[in-house]
Amino acid sequence: MSTAVSVHDPRHDAEPAGWAEFRRAARLHAPWEYALLGVESRHAQHSAALAVARVDGRIVGAMLATVVRGPLGVRLLEIHNPWLSGFPGWAFLDHVEHQTRARLVRRLERRLCRFAGPRCAGLLYRYLPADAVTLVSGLGRVVREATGTSVLENRFASVDDWITSLARSRRHSVRGQVRKIDRDPGVVVRLAAARDDLDGVVLAELVNRHRARLGRPKFDSRGPVSARYLHELVRRDDVYTLTYHDDQGRLLAFADLLDHAELPLYQHWAARSRQEGGRQHLYFDSYARLMEHVVAAQRKGLSAGRGRLDLKRSLGLETRPLWAAAVPRPVAR
Repeated sequence: MSTAVSVHDPRHDAEPAGWAEFRRAARLHAPWEYALLGVESRHAQHSAALAVARVDGRIVGAMLATVVRGPLGVRLLEIHNPWLSGFPGWAFLDHVEHQTRARLVRRLERRLCRFAGPRCAGLLYRYLPADAVTLVSGLGRVVREATGTSVLENRFASVDDWITSLARSRRHSVRGQVRKIDRDPGVVVRLAAARDDLDGVVLAELVNRHRARLGRPKFDSRGPVSARYLHELVRRDDVYTLTYHDDQGRLLAFADLLDHAELPLYQHWAARSRQEGGRQHLYFDSYARLMEHVVAAQRKGLSAGRGRLDLKRSLGLETRPLWAAAVPRPVAR
């Protein structure tokens, strides 16, 4: 059995042979598609590096790093897919056993550190689920519990079943808000995949203004979401975009759902503020609309990322624990 590890720069390197097959077999969300990685990396504040591990020529694992450039040329490798909140920045085929994964993780680490150069300070793993912690634990490695991620288990026969499961006050408010939107002739709602009617520039302006209004989270190296990335993303067959326009065609709010056979991700939400002419009630309404797809497609659940956890708990989502791990460069050699 031969093992090989290589690193690819999605900004200009060709797609690794067998990557599309690996992404399908590993059941990865849309942002792992190589062309989309390239679009995101070319327009991001910090570029990405994709390390792939092959056994007997076949890709069996991969690790994605954001190469964060700091003062004096120091570089830190953040192991995550930037716009997949709550999901680890690596993937393996199901048949790869835990012990083999641990060995491959070490090789992927070393190769990425060499790629980042002599001023690489090490690696920072984000969004580690409980069953992955032992893969990065060890002498000189620091592992800490981090903010968890929200997941809704789909045990419902209809959206109304989901709404009925909520606490009384939230149940009444969600139903009331959905009725208000349905009855408002000044709001046009559409949910569909492959939205070629949307302009990435308009989407990016809205989402970046929304993120700025909420404030940047601590230790977040991500820059603004690029217009080109969103333009490409919403045109995919595996991405559902929910939009709210006023009767003049102006975009009031949007959400996107990264579809998945098991656990779709509610990725972006952005809305105009009331001062900008936005509408109330749209955020809760968006959950009801996206749950229509989750229930109808019989997905196992819905992931909604790491923000607003208390509010999401009121919508029936549970918080699953996550960990972060810091690996200094000397430890990763």
